[in-house]
Amino acid sequence: MKKHVVVLKGGMSVEREVSLSSAKAISVALNQLGYRVSEIDVGHDVAARLAEIKPDIAFNALHGRFGEDGSIQGLLEIMQIPYTHSGVLASALAMDKVMAKKIFAAAGLNVAEGKIVHKSELLGKDPIARPYVVKPYNEGSSVGVKLLFENDNFFFSEENWEYGDSVMVEQYIPGREITVAVLGDKPLGVTEIKPLAGFFDYTNKYTAGKSEHICPADLPKDKYDEVMQAALTAHTAIGCRGISRSDFRYDDTCQNGGKFYILELNSQPGMTPLSLSPEIANYAGIDFNRLIEILVEGARLG
Repeated sequence: MKKHVVVLKGGMSVEREVSLSSAKAISVALNQLGYRVSEIDVGHDVAARLAEIKPDIAFNALHGRFGEDGSIQGLLEIMQIPYTHSGVLASALAMDKVMAKKIFAAAGLNVAEGKIVHKSELLGKDPIARPYVVKPYNEGSSVGVKLLFENDNFFFSEENWEYGDSVMVEQYIPGREITVAVLGDKPLGVTEIKPLAGFFDYTNKYTAGKSEHICPADLPKDKYDEVMQAALTAHTAIGCRGISRSDFRYDDTCQNGGKFYILELNSQPGMTPLSLSPEIANYAGIDFNRLIEILVEGARLG
């Protein structure tokens, strides 16, 4: 008999709906693969629910805070339930954009100049020269990201402030949106993302018809190979396991054929019908069910 897998879904973050969509697709695949499947919509009683269900493996389909920041991973470690995706430390590091950038830079990857600023430095004024990007430093899926350009009349005020006391402010990098999925120790492929309007924000990521995915990305071979290696370097430097997806800007206005800047690494990439990682895996010859099976069979503690 195949193993009993519990799919952890929903949760308490702003990415709850994305998680529910991922979990739905994952559960269908697990059932088709012959696993015994249970689901938990994760709340404060998750430990009691896990103790009651007694799964062999937890498939972590959570997104955002508490689900991919090391919190649920720590609980699963305590309960001795093997789980998919990255461990406690790698999950926490990937979710903390400040620490992740330090690790990427130390590994030799290009990162945008940036810093953490208190909201008092942003209300009615610019903390750095425009254009720049404002983002929460511990959320995923481009939640809360705001771009401020030279000719914008927009300034933050108490009335439109949607963050906590502090946010990350980064230099805006022009260029093309590039993403790379890594599975285990192998980069799978490169996709270019072309939002039909604006940038690749939460709406453009999860609304059908809002973005075009070009897989494989139309890049010179040397640049394609370069960004594949950069994604593997990021995956390894953070200490990820299972699947990750790294997002880059390709500034092709630079000399020497362009320059890649890593924006972030997602250690818990989405598995929705519009998600990039399954699409890239499929391009590499790994269909959705096989991808889910690889992740389940690679589940472990530590």
